[in-house]
Amino acid sequence: MENTGNDLVWYASYGSNLCEDRFLCYIKGGTPKGSVKMHSGCSDKTAPRAIQNIIINRALYFAKGYSSWGKGGVAFIKHEPNANEVTLGRMYLISYNQFIDVVKQENDYEGNLEIDFNEAQVRGSHVFLHNAWYGKLMYLGKESGYPIFTFTNERFLEEEINAPGSEYLETLKKGVKESYKITGKELQEYFNKRIK
Repeated sequence: MENTGNDLVWYASYGSNLCEDRFLCYIKGGTPKGSVKMHSGCSDKTAPRAIQNIIINRALYFAKGYSSWGKGGVAFIKHEPNANEVTLGRMYLISYNQFIDVVKQENDYEGNLEIDFNEAQVRGSHVFLHNAWYGKLMYLGKESGYPIFTFTNERFLEEEINAPGSEYLETLKKGVKESYKITGKELQEYFNKRIK
């Protein structure tokens, strides 16, 4: 089914965008706390129509050496579904156009970006940007009639595994605490199991 840019879609986050304030910098523009990067925001600055939690059945890992958060890895997920994996996520109901604008900001991409959402729904994934940090679209199912998508690297970055830096990790922890009823011990265990 063809979609228009104003149709709605769930964007599922598993990284720093778990933190609502941080994600809203992608929508409205601004600099997230702990980061040095100023985001332009989406051309449509409408707030998410809904926000809810999602458990993603793909493994969370951290990779790369340096980002706008400073030294340390950032979050990615593996491609293969795994019933034993529990990656805590948060999803935002936004328009397709906003989703594309978020992806462009995530990848520091300028210009027109074509993403084949329909192919991702049929095949489960779609690489829309080669050699980008977050160039692979992943289809995660539907909720309330709207498709759920996230993005990750086009390959598993096994050679670039790296623990996250403190500012980035604190933003992730803040996002998880905002979204889930979780004790300090459970929060620590969740990240300790996933940081190499």
